[in-house]
Amino acid sequence: KNANIITVAWTGIINTNPAMCYISVRPERFSSGIIKKNKEFVINLTTKELARATDWCGVKSGRDFDKFKEMGLTKEKATIVKSPMIAESISVECKVDKIVPLGSHDMITAKIVAINVSDKFVNEKGAFDISKCDLMAYANGGYYPLGKKIGQFGFSVMKKSTKKKKGIR
Repeated sequence: KNANIITVAWTGIINTNPAMCYISVRPERFSSGIIKKNKEFVINLTTKELARATDWCGVKSGRDFDKFKEMGLTKEKATIVKSPMIAESISVECKVDKIVPLGSHDMITAKIVAINVSDKFVNEKGAFDISKCDLMAYANGGYYPLGKKIGQFGFSVMKKSTKKKKGIR
């Protein structure tokens, strides 16, 4: 009922097994109270196509606007949590584990319980392909495109013959 979209700059993976992530949110933000009450949230990964909506949702408050309606975003039912997803995004469903007050922000750690991606982000082998997403990141007041692969795990110590076979420089 009180669904809101919050733009969060500080987020990331903190554990593999169990899969866990974190977000850092200012306690005075409208969404902070919603997350604390419901103990769940959805991280909707931001794409280049959603840059304007991402910025607008970070500037405006859910106390004053229905951000889904204002930005023409599709509210979609999540598969496990009650928080809605943004249909135009890649969605990571999360259940709160701990809330740690740190000063200006609360760090909210959570278990990842589901990941939802459109078929357009899946390759011919049925695996998620991040290079198809046109993801973006926010840093130092700016939005930046992501997605150009510049290496892979272990490439710095890989034998030259293996690099050549895999097409890595």
